[in-house]
Amino acid sequence: MSNQVLSPLPRKSPEELGVSPLKVSDFLNEMKSRSIELHSFMLLRHGCVAAEGWWAPYEPQLPHMLFSLSKSFTSTAIGIAVQEGRLSVEDQVISFFPEDLPEEVSPNLAAMRIKHLLMMGTGHAADTTDELHSSTDGNWVRAFLKLPVEHEPGTFFMYNTGATYMLSAILQKAAGETLLQYLEPRLFKPLGIMNPTWESCPRGINTGGYGLKITTEDIAKFGQLYLQNGMWQGERLLSLAWIEEATSKQIENGAGGDSDWAHGYGYQFWRCQHGVYRGDGAFGQFCIVLEDLDAVIAITAGTNDLQGVLNGVWNHLLGAFGIAGEPESVVVETSGEELRIQLADLRLEPPRKALESKPDTRHGTQCYRLEKNEFGIKQLQFTFGGSAAVLDITNEQGEHRIELGEQEWRIGSTSLFGVHERIAGSFIQESPERLVLTLRQIETPFFLTIETRILEQEVELQLKFNVSFDSRVPAPIKGVIIA
Repeated sequence: MSNQVLSPLPRKSPEELGVSPLKVSDFLNEMKSRSIELHSFMLLRHGCVAAEGWWAPYEPQLPHMLFSLSKSFTSTAIGIAVQEGRLSVEDQVISFFPEDLPEEVSPNLAAMRIKHLLMMGTGHAADTTDELHSSTDGNWVRAFLKLPVEHEPGTFFMYNTGATYMLSAILQKAAGETLLQYLEPRLFKPLGIMNPTWESCPRGINTGGYGLKITTEDIAKFGQLYLQNGMWQGERLLSLAWIEEATSKQIENGAGGDSDWAHGYGYQFWRCQHGVYRGDGAFGQFCIVLEDLDAVIAITAGTNDLQGVLNGVWNHLLGAFGIAGEPESVVVETSGEELRIQLADLRLEPPRKALESKPDTRHGTQCYRLEKNEFGIKQLQFTFGGSAAVLDITNEQGEHRIELGEQEWRIGSTSLFGVHERIAGSFIQESPERLVLTLRQIETPFFLTIETRILEQEVELQLKFNVSFDSRVPAPIKGVIIA
């Protein structure tokens, strides 16, 4: 059951909340004109949802991978632990892990405090994440502690996802339960956030800096909690002192200007232009808190242009707020219904054929055995039937079946990408020799395009993700037809 049934935020029209429908529409139009792929959008004012939309096949009840927006939730857990007296931001990091310390503890490592993890001021000259992931024994804490700390903690900003992992490990040491377990009764349940999931390291410690999956409305609730200074339905979940500390600038990270990654960093929150603060994650996951306007914006996406999303917010949504119940003009009033229609009609269309033609009515099965490849795919089989197809993929983990609609989305689920998740699949047969498949992981920012070229008895596949931390274009995969 989704949290929208159990504990939804109240809804009012944008006009009732003093929000200009025209400005919201302008924001949506700019995202479309700039080809910035959003998956969901929710705007709150005065604690109520003024506008919301999901780009089909993404849906309100689906959780979405948050990437580094998870960091703000980890910071919140530390804040709760501080108010419970379990730890202090002045505690030494090494004090929690005597069994994992290197033989020689450097002065800078000894000086590292919890607050330095929070502000990304550990003193490391580079992000530690890769070193953690490559540790052969799976002990990420030990891998972190053995790395050189080149700078005095608190003097040098380095965005460091490994630091957030250490916050999770410290919280687990102090509380005797995982970060996810700790937050369940203290944050998630009070906010009505149902069934959150969080990835873990090989030793069962939640990753902290990424890996949380919740819905768009859950993100909005989290922002609203901060906007309300830690109060929720008459109950204090988080101290005002922590919120002020976490969302204010704790360390310099640049010279400001047009970049929203250079206005200072708090405790796992970014300071922005216009006096705004936010949590954010790779590929466009946002929780933006506009204190002066009593507003929150929650966004999920699959884009590399994060600054483009924020610029759209500054260009259009900052000017969207007037006095509640008093629309600024007749034009705004009359565009309210248009906005509702626009939001209801949001969708990401599956690929279409370049030329208008009737859908193919293909039948039969095609099967290909593939050469060794970086994706571990051993065999592909297509089974066609009218305007639909079934894709069977065999990889090192086993067999996976995905249904595809021809030039339309077919919704299903798969474990192809490592975890069981919802997926939307489509295909187009551009020519007898060229088949293009699109697999959207609709609980994540990602979609995979597989271009298949059939060359007599051989086949060549080109796989490409829409967004990735790896800028390489994978080498084509070749194979042979076996059926």
